[in-house]
Amino acid sequence: AAGHEIANHTLTHPCSANFAFARGNALEDMTLDQMEADILGANGTIERLLGVAPTTFAYPCGQTYVGRGTGVASYVPLVAAHFLAGRGAFNEAHNDPRYCDLAQLFGMAMDDVPFLYLKALLDHAIDGGGGWLVLFGHDVGPDGGRQVTRTDTLDALCQYAADAGSGIWVDTVEAVASYVRKVRDEGC
Repeated sequence: AAGHEIANHTLTHPCSANFAFARGNALEDMTLDQMEADILGANGTIERLLGVAPTTFAYPCGQTYVGRGTGVASYVPLVAAHFLAGRGAFNEAHNDPRYCDLAQLFGMAMDDVPFLYLKALLDHAIDGGGGWLVLFGHDVGPDGGRQVTRTDTLDALCQYAADAGSGIWVDTVEAVASYVRKVRDEGC
C-alpha cells in the first residue's frame, strides 16, 4: 500500500442542504458536538476495520462549517485537534507551505479535466517557489464525467510526475504535512 493514505471523511458525509442528497444529513442542521461525534465515529470504524488511525481529514464537499446564519460555526478547530492535516476541496490555488493552515489545506479537483490543465497547475506551483498542490478526485474511469478522473489524465499525470527532471515531490498529504510541520518546528 506504499503511497496510499487512509484519511477520515466523516462517518455520514454531511454536506450543505443545498445538495438534495444531503438534506437528511445537512451541515446546517448539525452542531459542533454532532460533527465531532461523526468524525470520531469514522476514526473508530477505520481503526476497527483497517487497523490504522487516520492522521488526515478530507472535508466532505469541501465545506468546513455547521449551523446556519448567526449560529454558523467552523469545525476546522475540531479537525486541527484530531488530525495532522485537513484537506479542502474545490479551492482556487496551491498551498504555500510556509503559510498554509495545515487544518484547512486547499485541494483542487482533478475530475474530468485533461492532463494539460493539471500540468498547468503543477507548473504554476513549481514556478511559484515550491508550492504544494493537493489534488483530489473521486472515481477513476476511461470516460471521465462528473466526479470521475479520466484514466488517460491520471496516466499522463503519473508519467509527468515520475520524470526526475520535473522537480515534483509526489507523496501523501500526511507525509508532506509532517515535513512542513517539522520544518516549521525547526524554524527553517
